[in-house]
Amino acid sequence: MASLKPMPVMTEISRPFWQGLNDGEIRIQQCNQCEGWVFFPRRHCSHCLAHDLAWRKVDGRGTLYSYTLTRIPTLPEFADEMPQALAVVELEQGVRINSTLVGLDEDEIRVGMAVKAVLDRVDARGNTLLRFTGADKALESLPYVDPLAELPRNDKGQVQVPVTNPAALQALVSDEFTGWSAPIEVNQALIDAFAELSGDDYWIHTDPERAAKESPFGSTIAHGSLVQVLQSRLNFALPFDITGFSTMVNYGSDRLRFPAPVPAGSRIHARARVKSVQQSRKGTVLTLEVNIHVLGSERPSVINDLVILYR
Repeated sequence: MASLKPMPVMTEISRPFWQGLNDGEIRIQQCNQCEGWVFFPRRHCSHCLAHDLAWRKVDGRGTLYSYTLTRIPTLPEFADEMPQALAVVELEQGVRINSTLVGLDEDEIRVGMAVKAVLDRVDARGNTLLRFTGADKALESLPYVDPLAELPRNDKGQVQVPVTNPAALQALVSDEFTGWSAPIEVNQALIDAFAELSGDDYWIHTDPERAAKESPFGSTIAHGSLVQVLQSRLNFALPFDITGFSTMVNYGSDRLRFPAPVPAGSRIHARARVKSVQQSRKGTVLTLEVNIHVLGSERPSVINDLVILYR
């Protein structure tokens, strides 16, 4: 489940900082030559220019160097944070970090006040951002609140997600796939029927005797398009049910690949995950990545980023 709000992009240089937050630590660089502390992340020391930096854990205490209160969101996704206290915090190590203040009333904020770090877990993947609050506050961390947790479920156990709930829709995005569907067999009769229907009767699909002698696969193989079409017969169980829309249409595919063959007589099965959810003037666009495999094969035979449009 991903955050609805845009997230920082890890680079090769900054990855230890962001990964540290995910691990529950604040890590910044220190020069092994002059012992100067460095932030933002870089390859060389900003004090002596030595290329000898190490990542070290700090406690995140410091003072408020500067701040501003914003009452108009820079992006619609930040509307729930208004007013937002944008801050520059100077850590005890002397470096300054751009962040936001949490857990403080407006009249409590003043330049020079002592502050401490708050680790804000923003999604179920463990992605964490660095925020700050007053040093005297009890707040230590902000746990992730799953927007799907309180939604009802249907008689199949699927969580019912209204198409009008963008936070819950975004929470469906995941790296985890569903369980596998029941398998079906792709036999030669099915391949021949598709060849007749489509007009694609190339020998590698329709001539078992020649394919056994000349094909690199040692047998006939199913058309990639046939395996894709069979997706409709591979009923993987989605853990959610989108509700509250008037129409739902197959809007096409963002990506369609056939990485591995399906030899005649193979049994195939499928699984899926929500890859992205986007709002547009056309409606809500959900991209479902469907992978179809031959049983026992780790490499998918079809990768289809299926785009579904809800209105």
